[in-house]
Amino acid sequence: MPHSKLQRDIEASVASNLLVICVDRDDDVGKKAGISTPVVGRNACIEAAQRLALEDPEDADSNAIFSAIKTYEDLVSSGYKAQVITVAGVESRSVQGDEKIAAEIKSVLQKFSADGAVIVSDGEDDEMVIPIIQNVIPVISVQRVVMKVSRTIEHSYALFGKFLKMVVYDPKYSKFFLGVPGILLLIGGVGAVTGYTAEIFAVLVSILGGAFLIRAFDVDKAWSNWAKPTPEGFIRMFTLITGLILIAGSIPAGITNVGVENLPSDLGIVNILSDEVIVGQFVSGMIPFLWIGIGTIFVGIL
Repeated sequence: MPHSKLQRDIEASVASNLLVICVDRDDDVGKKAGISTPVVGRNACIEAAQRLALEDPEDADSNAIFSAIKTYEDLVSSGYKAQVITVAGVESRSVQGDEKIAAEIKSVLQKFSADGAVIVSDGEDDEMVIPIIQNVIPVISVQRVVMKVSRTIEHSYALFGKFLKMVVYDPKYSKFFLGVPGILLLIGGVGAVTGYTAEIFAVLVSILGGAFLIRAFDVDKAWSNWAKPTPEGFIRMFTLITGLILIAGSIPAGITNVGVENLPSDLGIVNILSDEVIVGQFVSGMIPFLWIGIGTIFVGIL
């Protein structure tokens, strides 16, 4: 019998044919076990989970597959018509990988006509594709697999060691956790040697803020989606590049608008930035190009 939450979710829906979907967004089952997805059926999923567990016993995805099989068996024993599958994206967790997951589910639905899906995952990363799956088939329940682990101090040290190893050697994480601090330290060192401490600090804060914004709003993924070779993608790319050029052009326009009499040769950068007249003339000169550039970018987005 399905556990209470799943049972309530099913009873609250009108679904009669259920598809139990185990999501492996970074394709561990493919790159580690060498198994092509979608994996369809109880026996095929058991074989995939066993092969993945043998290749990497510490990978949580094998437990998620076994949990999906258990959910499928509970549904069948309770009289529901069900099927269990394992789908996978790509290693980079990109937009293309999410589209691959949707395509695999669509291919299964051509053979098994389901009207409701039960998603089984081992964490929030896999669950990020739920809105995409929802566009293919109604999702009536989400089951997350939580592994039972030892709480000893030794185990905590082992987990911390694995995290450090992942941060250092896994390109997906090292680019952010090592790359960004490395750039900041390098620029900070140059600033300390040259004496431009205040200016370098402003640059460091800007880089750090930009890195946080890119990760927070998935700018890299949005860029890959914009750059698709489609008519809409080319239009977005053109308007984005044009807008950025106009925004960049606003800087020399602002500089040109500043009166030469306000820029004596002995005036330092800090004094220039704190001079209200100079800043006002600069902003006044750059605003037209800046707004046109921002408007061009928004036209491409909309």
